[in-house]
Amino acid sequence: MLTAARFREQFVSVLKDIDADIVLNSPLYNTLALAFIAIVALTFHLGGRLFLHSVLMRWINRSPTDWDNALREHGFFNRLIHLVPALVVFLLTPILLTDDSLLYAVVVKAALLYLMLVALVSTSALLNTVEDWYNTTEFAKQATITGFIQVIKLILAILFILFSVSLIVDRSPLLLLSGLTAIAAVLLLIFRDTILGFVAGIQITANRLFKNGDWIQVDKFNVDGEIIELGLTNVKVRNWDNTISTLPTYTLTNEAIKNWRGMQESGGRRIKRAIYIDMHSVKLYDNESLKKVAKIRFIAAYIDSKIKELQQYHQDNSIDENDLLNRRALTNIGTFRAYLEAYLAKHPKINHDMTLMVRQLPPNELGLPLEIYCFCSDKAWVNYEKVQADIFDHIMAMLPLFELRAYQRDSHLEALTARKE
Repeated sequence: MLTAARFREQFVSVLKDIDADIVLNSPLYNTLALAFIAIVALTFHLGGRLFLHSVLMRWINRSPTDWDNALREHGFFNRLIHLVPALVVFLLTPILLTDDSLLYAVVVKAALLYLMLVALVSTSALLNTVEDWYNTTEFAKQATITGFIQVIKLILAILFILFSVSLIVDRSPLLLLSGLTAIAAVLLLIFRDTILGFVAGIQITANRLFKNGDWIQVDKFNVDGEIIELGLTNVKVRNWDNTISTLPTYTLTNEAIKNWRGMQESGGRRIKRAIYIDMHSVKLYDNESLKKVAKIRFIAAYIDSKIKELQQYHQDNSIDENDLLNRRALTNIGTFRAYLEAYLAKHPKINHDMTLMVRQLPPNELGLPLEIYCFCSDKAWVNYEKVQADIFDHIMAMLPLFELRAYQRDSHLEALTARKE
């Protein structure tokens, strides 16, 4: 059996053909041995890359699965192939170099550090692949794992640093870890945002408060847009003007934030807008005006039922319909409100299974607010605005048919001035 000592003897004998003065552990021997190790490691590395690109990549391209393509896109195989030269160096060094030489300790430690670094970056690529795969599933719509992936990466990086320092100073990792308690306060300050973000991430995921794609509004920071990345320490939001805002993750649990997800998942987007009616235009209908609006299809049945109701009331209370002081009559504002309710009830873009009403708000110095409260079934922003605009275009155009005027300060003053003249 060929032992390490026997192999070194044969290697020295080969080198003596180059220089007869070469002896084991001499500077020239160590240099040539190190060069031989490097050449062998490089040869294996090139062979591994050739195998990767000529065999493995072809197999991946023909594979019907997607996970191997994701691994390739994140560079998992390119990173993993670096294990080959690191292993070659780690295995050849004890064979060609004696363990009592300084060069042996340096090369072995360098190989171990390289092995750990390759393992770290390969695991990072694997975690990125897992995150991408998870984001394609239905579970990603309920909870994001970006923060947890980043926490795992952070823990692995800390372990890498801990073991690297332990290897370099030749001390136990547990001994170094116990020494960290002395600087725990400093570490808490350094990783404050990370710790707060991790705790907030657990709360967000457990309670399903936010996820990628949610539309959030944070008035304090002038943020209004869609979450594009929910990370461990930061949240990226693409505002509607296409600017990118970045918030600390813990602000999602510490600040007052409006999440529009409920609207997006519901059956409609709310329309809540009032038009101010000039109170000087509100009046009782006479027979002529009533006959005119009775021709409007949406409220023909409403007016007919109201006329019968009023006639019955007058008959029951012995009131002459020509008695202007005691009789009841329809108002143009009430009839217009009934028309708007009927109009919205027939509108194809309004969700009729949700709240729908036309109500009066308390009058103020601007007139009588007549508020439209309903839900548009098309929740897309542009389409929603078009539907809302079309509805109020129609409302404004129909006002004169009901002998009503919308309040507008300048025109109102002009109308009053003309009336006085």
